[in-house]
Amino acid sequence: MQYFEDIAVGDRASFGRYPVQRDEVIAFAEKYDPQPFHLSDEAAAKTHFGRLAASGWHSCAMMMAMIVEHGRDHRQAGLGSPGLDELRWLKPVYPGDTLRCESEVLAARASESRPAIGLLKTRVTVFNQDDIAVLSCMSNIMIARRPD
Repeated sequence: MQYFEDIAVGDRASFGRYPVQRDEVIAFAEKYDPQPFHLSDEAAAKTHFGRLAASGWHSCAMMMAMIVEHGRDHRQAGLGSPGLDELRWLKPVYPGDTLRCESEVLAARASESRPAIGLLKTRVTVFNQDDIAVLSCMSNIMIARRPD
């Protein structure tokens, strides 16, 4: 198991592979972000997107799926997150793109109020298949400290 004490400021990781599927883009938009440029080729063609584009919130969900899979693969003792900071949608995500993530640990500290928990701040950047950054954020992570 990977605990707080196993992670250092400056640690970097590259992980994930998420193929963006047209039907998933539309299904997500229908349920959560039903704007025309997320639902219709014709409507999207009339916008700066030029074609059907994934919702930014869908892009965040795809990022989260890759983060969770990476945490499982590395048996991290993750305890959730109190939130994201500085979320930016840098470029559109389109059906047919394949996404991946890179992360860097920016800060680490033990919780003062909960001694069994460590807190990490990481920069997460999502890239498409052309290595173009499409999303970035600062992620705040709670992770278990090594048991005594």
